[in-house]
Amino acid sequence: MTTTLRPSGPLQQGAGGARSRPYEIRVNSRRVGALLIACDSPFGPEVGEIRDLAVDPPDRGRGRATVAALAAEEVLRGWGCRRIRAVVPAGSPGGIRLAEALGYVEYSRNMAKELPDGPPALPAGVLGRPMTAAEYAQWLPRAVQGYTEDMISRGMPAEAARAKSQDDHARGLPQGPATPGTHLLVLEAAGAPVGTVWVGRNDEGAYVYDVAVGEQHRGRGHGRALMLLAERAAVGAGERTLGLHVFSGNVPALRLYESLGYRPTGLNYTKDLI
Repeated sequence: MTTTLRPSGPLQQGAGGARSRPYEIRVNSRRVGALLIACDSPFGPEVGEIRDLAVDPPDRGRGRATVAALAAEEVLRGWGCRRIRAVVPAGSPGGIRLAEALGYVEYSRNMAKELPDGPPALPAGVLGRPMTAAEYAQWLPRAVQGYTEDMISRGMPAEAARAKSQDDHARGLPQGPATPGTHLLVLEAAGAPVGTVWVGRNDEGAYVYDVAVGEQHRGRGHGRALMLLAERAAVGAGERTLGLHVFSGNVPALRLYESLGYRPTGLNYTKDLI
């Protein structure tokens, strides 16, 4: 029996070469699963994605997903893509095995934590407070630049990365520190600012959008204190979970989050299409 992809909807095309199309996974004429193939991410038309790949339970374990993923790669090559991205739920060991068997490499992960009923205590000698308007005016350009550099390191063209960073900060902070549902906080030690954290919301709950320790203050546990400060803000706002994103190569940050009880919710993989 032959496993193939068959379009299940029209090709959607957008500005800048963006396109996407849903497909069914079929064995001969029988539908056994589905997926969406797209190259409409902010990374540009040369970066494609496989989304929502799922094989029906009776047909799992027979190589259907492997063939479907390889066929999706061929579609993306035909669209001119040079790289492919895929998000695998952390609770899908089969999806993780498939990605790694096909040569995908994890580059980042999404993590989340169930928050306690009460706000966690901060370490002795530090305190948190809201960011002032003057501090915000200094923080915003640094945050935009840091996010821009993150996007560039993930393969986004510099101009597009700068535009996305500026747009995301403008949409996420339309009223600056006064934006509803937003907490822009400063951590102080011995009366001096040592770091900042931005906590907002996404579809899943509270989310850490940016956390930074001043370079001269690193290695003193302030990153942990900032995360506890973020948790205090989220608990105070009635949130039940706090999420974040971390690059897999940032081992110190990854270990910190794990030690605080954060667990992966999604693993982000990438692969070059040759």
